[in-house]
This record gives sequence, C-alpha cells and structure tokens, in this order.
Amino acid sequence: MKLDRATVEHIANLAKLDLTDDEIERYAEQLSAILDYAERLNEVDTSAIPPTASVLPLRSVLRPDEARESLPRDVALANAADTAEGQFRVEAVLDGGGGA
Repeated sequence: MKLDRATVEHIANLAKLDLTDDEIERYAEQLSAILDYAERLNEVDTSAIPPTASVLPLRSVLRPDEARESLPRDVALANAADTAEGQFRVEAVLDGGGGA
C-alpha cells in the first residue's frame, strides 16, 4: 500500500509533528513498507493457532510475595525535605475546591 504525501502530512498533523519535505518523503516510503509487510502477515493462515498462543514458556517474573521486616522509619525519612510526626510532609497539591 503506497501512502501519498497528503496522508503522511495528515498523520504528522494528528501526531503534532512538524516534518520537513525530506522527512515526509522518507516517512511515506517507510510507512508504506510497514503497511506492505503487515498485509503480507495477514496472508498467513493462523486458523489452527489459538489466540493466546505464545512461543515463550509461561513463567512469573515476579518474586514470591513474602512478609519481611520493613525499612525503619528513621532510615526512610533520613533524606526527606520535611517531616512531621514521623511522616513525610509535602505541600498540598489540591486546592480543596471540591472539583474532580
């Protein structure tokens, strides 16, 4: 699928990109090549492959959730800019006007 200059300019406008004439031509070629490749992928018969199939084995990358001793409060607050009553103290970020 060959993208024309107007289509690339429209995509750039949607993405809020200010492209030069050379960039528009280069991206037209590159995006056209990507769309051509995606079209080739659509021709592959995947009817016998379940939608959740993966080539990688399933494994958890998370560590086991085990209870352990927490960081002491004085260590956690050691580099805080401001503290009050053993807690981080920060300026209010909401105006309290009752809005969303």
